[in-house]
Amino acid sequence: MKTETKPYNPFDNLLTEADMGDYLTNAFLDDDPAVFVTALGHIARHKGIAQLATDTGLNRESLYKALSGKTQPKWDTVQRIIKALNMNIRLAV
Repeated sequence: MKTETKPYNPFDNLLTEADMGDYLTNAFLDDDPAVFVTALGHIARHKGIAQLATDTGLNRESLYKALSGKTQPKWDTVQRIIKALNMNIRLAV
């Protein structure tokens, strides 16, 4: 019997704010910083890039490029995106 698979779509698992927070936290803990940026991009697309562009003052093209995981966005860009998404980063010891 052949097993049928489908491509992974992170949007299927981003149902609540807690899901998004867990997803972003786990991505942050990865050794590869591109994983965090990509996860942030998934959440941004889930919430809507057009509104995020308005809220951050960045254009949509810049957001797509910054959140592609192929570039390293500046920290101020990441910070603006996180604030516009009404998310917080908390550090614990």
